[in-house]
Amino acid sequence: MMMFIILFVVCASCANDQSEVPTISVNADSEYEKTFTDLNLGNIFDFNFYLPDADQRSVTLWVEKYEDGETAEKPLIELFYYDSPNKVEEGNIGFGMINTETEDTIAYLYSPGANVQQAIRLGEEKTGTTWDYAFGDGEVELELGETKLLAAYRETNRNAFHPMDLQDEEAVNRMIEQGDLVLLLKIKVEESSESAR
Repeated sequence: MMMFIILFVVCASCANDQSEVPTISVNADSEYEKTFTDLNLGNIFDFNFYLPDADQRSVTLWVEKYEDGETAEKPLIELFYYDSPNKVEEGNIGFGMINTETEDTIAYLYSPGANVQQAIRLGEEKTGTTWDYAFGDGEVELELGETKLLAAYRETNRNAFHPMDLQDEEAVNRMIEQGDLVLLLKIKVEESSESAR
């Protein structure tokens, strides 16, 4: 009986620790991805997102644009929210690019309870494109205050793409230098009092 009580306390402690850590995981077979594919809307990165203590934390989700190795001064698109009315936020989070009949593309960032969209101009159409998630299956913990790369989109006029390890900062820098156009999707979770906004 005593062993059972100890095991219960340890398990409860582990579960409590896990509930305090924001996590994110790839949601590659989601309804969002299926809709984009079925309707030929464009491309989308979709994730499962879990945010404990959401009423005391801020979330920034943004896309950086690099063209011919040079970074844009501001994010291509950015979503920022904080102090949720809910203790826990859980749901889909991600970035989509919707094709249009004009030269513009509709960029769309979304998360539980918040979203933003805007028309963007990516530049001349390239011969090849690729989308890559920055990590594989399984939950990834998000440390407070740390910027986490979630995914990358690349366009090039070259004949082939070389595989890139998006967990390797040097490899990401090479990708930026060698790519004609690179978009990086990133996230940061902070305590609301620590946020600069």
